[in-house]
Amino acid sequence: MISTLAEKIIEFNKNLHYTGDIPNDFRILNPYLDNPETLTVMQQFYNKFYHDDVSRKFIIGINPSRHGAGITGIPFTDTKRLEQVCGISMKSAYSHEISSVFLYDMIKEFGGAAEFYQKFYINSPFPLAIVRRTKEGKWINANYYDDKYLFDAVKPFMVNTLIKHINIGLDTKEVFVLGKKNATFIEKINKEGKLFEKLTVLEHPRYIQQYKSRDRDLYIEKYISVLST
Repeated sequence: MISTLAEKIIEFNKNLHYTGDIPNDFRILNPYLDNPETLTVMQQFYNKFYHDDVSRKFIIGINPSRHGAGITGIPFTDTKRLEQVCGISMKSAYSHEISSVFLYDMIKEFGGAAEFYQKFYINSPFPLAIVRRTKEGKWINANYYDDKYLFDAVKPFMVNTLIKHINIGLDTKEVFVLGKKNATFIEKINKEGKLFEKLTVLEHPRYIQQYKSRDRDLYIEKYISVLST
């Protein structure tokens, strides 16, 4: 019988598949199918930080990047932070992801990984990495909202995924949405499905690192202030 949050999250990730349509020049990457070690480190992470039945507050991202959860299977966690902060090494891959840098700097100021993950669960309405092909033929990170037809295609999957996240055992009174554009789409979904009582929006870590790096300490303070209320 599945009883802990860790077991529920691991079961969710193991059964995570997207079989719907997507527009041409977009691809879905599933790290749990692409690399067997991803399943291993993912299970180690959740068994370490979620081996209980305590409800968490929900932090909602966009969708994983190729270099964060697209490799480790853990949202906003590259292999560098996975080993240095979480104490879990990954031998088959190495990644550095700028959103992970900000998030884990914030987690350090919050009190550390154990304290943070005791209170919060991070995931996305579309929990698999999306890439798109450029005119030059290169594959780059993409967001679910980058293309109207892409969003329309994945929206039912996103709604179903959010419901599954909630059923893991999350507090739905207030959720924290990362990224203002992300929030506009989550608000639309929430208005239709009435999944959450309140949405609180925070600037996305990637935006902060790329465009507001001089003020990153202020954003860390803002995160901690908002998440601690």
